[in-house]
Amino acid sequence: MTVYETDVPGVGKKFEVDVGGGARAVVLLHHDGRVELFRRPDADADSEKVFELTSQQANYLGSILEGAYFETVDMDRLSVPLGDAIIEWVDITDASPVAGRTLAEADLRAVSGISVIAVQRGPDTVPNPGPDFRVEPGDILVTLGTREQQSVFADRCQGGDATIDGVDDGAGADGTDGA
Repeated sequence: MTVYETDVPGVGKKFEVDVGGGARAVVLLHHDGRVELFRRPDADADSEKVFELTSQQANYLGSILEGAYFETVDMDRLSVPLGDAIIEWVDITDASPVAGRTLAEADLRAVSGISVIAVQRGPDTVPNPGPDFRVEPGDILVTLGTREQQSVFADRCQGGDATIDGVDDGAGADGTDGA
């Protein structure tokens, strides 16, 4: 990761961090401890202010980002009672090909191998939705499957056509995905 550091006379220091795709996160540390966070979409664009923090807020956020409040684990070494399966939350956007379709029409289990175990719609949670449940933009699907299955599912929700080895790309025997 590349970090660019610049002195800003009379203000403090500016740090720019490459975050991929030509975009940068820009952090401006003021002499009085305040912190401003900006996003620059590409090298030729102006920075867009995201938010400003007090010195104390910046210290707390820095501690969180550093891992002082939560330490990540090596997912390849993590042992959970679900075996190779993990639970993921997937946001459904207006552009998602899943939006506006029932779980049966989307055929998610046949395409990716995942199971939809719940849907969060606003403040409401729908546990174990049936095949006739219609997915809407703004829904958050709670899914169960292996990492590979989750990756295929996330790609499918973004309009991709990925399939997984050993999983049929067509409809299930009864025309539903069984989610």
